[in-house]
Amino acid sequence: MAAALRVGLYGLYGAGNIGNDGSLEAMFRYLRTVHPDAVLDVMCSGPKRIRALYGVEATPHQWYTTCPIRISGPPDVVLKVLGKGIDAFRTAAWVRRHDVVIVPGTGILETTLPIRPWGTPYALFLLCASGRLFGKKVALVSVGANATSKRLTRRLLSLAARLAFYRSYRDTQSRDAMRRAGPGTAEDPIYPDLAFSLPAPAERPDITRTVGVGLMDYYGGNDDRRRADEMHASYVAKMKRFVRWLVDNGRSIRLFTGDDIDDLVVQEVLDDLRASRPDLEPTRVAAEPVRSLTDLMRQMAGVDTVVATRFHNVLCALRLSKPTLSTGYGVKNVALMTDMGLAEFCQSAGSLDVDRLIEQFTELESRSTQLRQAMTEQNTAYAQRLAHQFAVLSTLLCLPTRPVPGDSELGEAGMVGVEVAGE
Repeated sequence: MAAALRVGLYGLYGAGNIGNDGSLEAMFRYLRTVHPDAVLDVMCSGPKRIRALYGVEATPHQWYTTCPIRISGPPDVVLKVLGKGIDAFRTAAWVRRHDVVIVPGTGILETTLPIRPWGTPYALFLLCASGRLFGKKVALVSVGANATSKRLTRRLLSLAARLAFYRSYRDTQSRDAMRRAGPGTAEDPIYPDLAFSLPAPAERPDITRTVGVGLMDYYGGNDDRRRADEMHASYVAKMKRFVRWLVDNGRSIRLFTGDDIDDLVVQEVLDDLRASRPDLEPTRVAAEPVRSLTDLMRQMAGVDTVVATRFHNVLCALRLSKPTLSTGYGVKNVALMTDMGLAEFCQSAGSLDVDRLIEQFTELESRSTQLRQAMTEQNTAYAQRLAHQFAVLSTLLCLPTRPVPGDSELGEAGMVGVEVAGE
C-alpha cells in the first residue's frame, strides 16, 4: 500500500490574525474534502493555537520562540542571529519530509504593515529555496503582494516567489507588484482570496439600522515608523467621532476586530461612547470577541452595512453581500472594493476625512438594494473561480483525489460539509 501523501501548510497562522487563519481554514476544507487521505501539518507563527483549532501537528517558524534562554542586551541579539541560522536547517528539514508544501492566501508577499527583511521575507525565502533544493513543490496560492522601497525586503520576496513551483495572486495589483520586483509573473493566474470559499451564514431578516464597524490597532505602514503614534491617535479619534455620529443618527453599532491586538482600540472607542453618550441604551452597541472568520461572519450577518479597516473585515462583509465602506491601509482594500463595484466607497486609514466618510456612508445606505444584488452576483463568480483553482491545484500538485460521499462537490460557498476541529 502506497504511503499517504504528506502536505505541509505554511504561513502566518495562529498569531491572533483571524484573516490569516481564515485562509488556512479554507485550504483545510479543500484538502480534507477532496484529498482526505493526505496527511496534513503546519509550520506557523502560533502552533499551539493551530493545534487546538484544527487538531494537526504544528511547528513554529522560528527556533528563537522555542528557546528557553532569554538574555537581555547584546547576548540576546547574538541568540537571535544564531536562531536565523538554525531556522535555515529547521525549514529545510521540514520541507524535505513533505511531498507538497502550500502557502494558503494571506499577504505573505506584502509590506503594507511594518515588517523587517529578516522576518517573514527571510523565512519565505528559506521555504521556497528548500523546496527547489529538495525537488518539493511549493505553491503560493491566492497570495497578496505589493511594491516596497526596501531593497533587501524586495529582493528576498522576489527570490522566494521566483523559486516557488506555483504562484497565484488574489488581485491584479499583487501580480503587477511582483512583476516589477523581478519574477516572470506574466502568466501567473489571478484568483479571489481563499476566504471567499468559506460558507456564508444565513441572512438574518430582522436587521434594522445596525452598522458593523471594524476597528484596527492602526499605526501606519512600513514607511511610517516615525509617525506611527501620531497616525494611530488620529485614526482612533476620527473613528470615535464617526461612531458617535452613527448613534446620534439612530443607528445601532456592532464593533468588530480582525486581530487580537485590535481589542484595545475597540475598548477605547466603547469607553469614549459611553462617556460622551451616558444615556445611550446598552442594547444600541455591542462588541463580542471573535476567534475565526466564521465567527466574524456570523456576527456580520446581524448588521445592515459595514465600515471596516482590516482587509478581512472588508472581505467578510463583501462575502455576505453587505454594503461596505472601506477605511483601509493598503491598495489591496481598494483593489477588492473596486472588483466588487464599490470603488467610490473607499478611504485611507492614514488620511481619514470624517465629513466625507459620513457622506459616503449616507450614499451607501441609499443604494443598498442595488449594491447587494451586484455583490451577490460577484460572489457567485468568485466561488466558481476558486473551484477552478482547487481543481488546478489537484492536478498540478499531483494530489490523489478520492471523492467523499455527499461532500465531493464544490458548492457556492466552496468546500462544504467539512467541520474543523475546535469550531
